[in-house]
Amino acid sequence: MAVPVTILCGELGAGKTTLLSRLLETADSEIAVLVNDVGEVNVDADLVEARTDLETGDEVVALENGCICCSLGGELSRAVIRLWKEHEFDHLVVEASGVGEPEPIARQFVRGPAGGPYDLEAVVTVVDARRFHDRFADGDQVPVQQGADEEGTRPLADLVLEQVEFCDLLVVNKCDLVDDEERERVVALLETLQPRAEIVTTEYGDLEPETLLGSERFELETVRDSAGWKRQIEADAEADEHGHDDHGDEDAHDHAHHPERYGIEVEGYHRRRPFHPERFAELLRSLPDGLVRAKGLTWIAGREKQAITTSTAGAETTLEVTGRWIASFSEERQETYRQGQPDLAWDEEHGDREIRLALIGRGVDWDALESRLDDCLLTDEEMDTDWSEYENPAPTGMGETVTISSADDPEAPIR
Repeated sequence: MAVPVTILCGELGAGKTTLLSRLLETADSEIAVLVNDVGEVNVDADLVEARTDLETGDEVVALENGCICCSLGGELSRAVIRLWKEHEFDHLVVEASGVGEPEPIARQFVRGPAGGPYDLEAVVTVVDARRFHDRFADGDQVPVQQGADEEGTRPLADLVLEQVEFCDLLVVNKCDLVDDEERERVVALLETLQPRAEIVTTEYGDLEPETLLGSERFELETVRDSAGWKRQIEADAEADEHGHDDHGDEDAHDHAHHPERYGIEVEGYHRRRPFHPERFAELLRSLPDGLVRAKGLTWIAGREKQAITTSTAGAETTLEVTGRWIASFSEERQETYRQGQPDLAWDEEHGDREIRLALIGRGVDWDALESRLDDCLLTDEEMDTDWSEYENPAPTGMGETVTISSADDPEAPIR
């Protein structure tokens, strides 16, 4: 019989290890643990092992000096399979590092070798209520610039929101550090970012074991597609199919209406005309303070092949090449791809190239932001010029990323 698995995510200092330690102290079942740390010394593993009643400690596996969502992915599968072969236990808990992305870890238990002996039941993300409120939920404050992660490749704020957007249980921890209104504001924003997830609030990681251990099989594709920004983009695409398409030259923009709590709103932006790379970079340096999230595919002039994912979290935006526009391939390959995607929206002149963003924020003047985005589009005259002459910060290679920081300084860094 397959062993159920819970993956525990959250940024550094959110309280994952405290939560896990309390779980081990109070659970009636036998729990095995894998703890990941990006440093050479796995402090969390020592803390967890010190608080367990396991006879040998062998059921606590430490993987350090790398992240199990990337460099240690293969080692994760080997470690948990070896654990399953050598020990008997009722449940496995995997505590990811603070910079771990949950989706690659989850895939190893769904589609990788670990999917044989294990059933993934839950992905839990722990949120520090005070830090999350001050960073994202308080629209009256200037966004905090977080900087890149330990390897200097992605903003930490972007990783935090990806951890929130890919889970089915959100634990809002350290609620003793916020007042009731601040806590509710955090919960409201989390509900917008990941509408499908159950949300529980706690102090000092004090939860009943059954809350964390899950009871149903995790549905990877459902959770992956249920993030608030993805739902908004899908809603916009569906509206386009029913005759509300805006192809770039009109002023048309249908605001999507969502239940509002504490002024948190979700909007969509869709155009079939590319951004001018210099004006777009300038916009990203001066985003409105209340904008929490902007994510989706962007077409940037001078990058005719690259489908670039734009991902804004707080004060920083990451541009990443995540694929190619089908229109950039030969006509023969275009036909093959389009036959496989019969519902793909296609423009006779530009093919599948488009800008389609979801925008989430609090207290944002959406009309003003839409106008600023439209000002970043190429003009009719610019559409006929040589786009390669523009100074272009956007990346070119698959998987390459560039980060642009929002700041008062017009020379804000591009990394």
